Amino acid sequence: MHHPVPRPQPLPPPPSPRAELAPFPTPSLAAVAPLLTPSLAAVVSGARRRALRDGDRQIDTAHLLHSLVESDPEVGAAFEGGHQLARVLGYLAQRSIGYGLRWQRAEEGSANRRLLPAAREAESQGARTSPWSPAAAAALEGAFRRAAERGEPQARGVDLLAAVAADPESRAVEVLRRAGVDPAALAARVAALPAARDEEPSQQV
Repeated sequence: MHHPVPRPQPLPPPPSPRAELAPFPTPSLAAVAPLLTPSLAAVVSGARRRALRDGDRQIDTAHLLHSLVESDPEVGAAFEGGHQLARVLGYLAQRSIGYGLRWQRAEEGSANRRLLPAAREAESQGARTSPWSPAAAAALEGAFRRAAERGEPQARGVDLLAAVAADPESRAVEVLRRAGVDPAALAARVAALPAARDEEPSQQV
């Protein structure tokens, strides 16, 4: 008895960058929210929205820096006045042209890859599906460590800024240098900032 040969089905189209980012797999914002102050949780959410809006495959340190300088007053105090902040924002706003074009086709690496076990496990399960660039994940881990060293349960925006500025290979550091900001001097000013007022614990992002 003759059986018809099934016709091959076309392969589904590859997911778009926005589709890859939208589900936000582990480690998710909800998972890290208890480790963030409410203001830093808002910063991280803002970075995710910016990555989605720009059509970027991953949240990188430049997204985090952009959200930090736009929405966290404590972070703004670490810069040398409004003129320096304006230059940084000017470069961040131009990521879709010029030097930022190559970022769309390359993963952001990191010189600071001492990830905690949870992050290493998520990376081993499928780094290609991670919404965080390796440098952004390392920066978040660094912010958590910095807060823990002070005996605080939640990281602040300045903790994330210090971690981002400490990675010489990050896109955020490239932006800072192009804007005339010395990352080492910025980190020193962050260390000299007075302790912030206590915030209510973050519940969700």
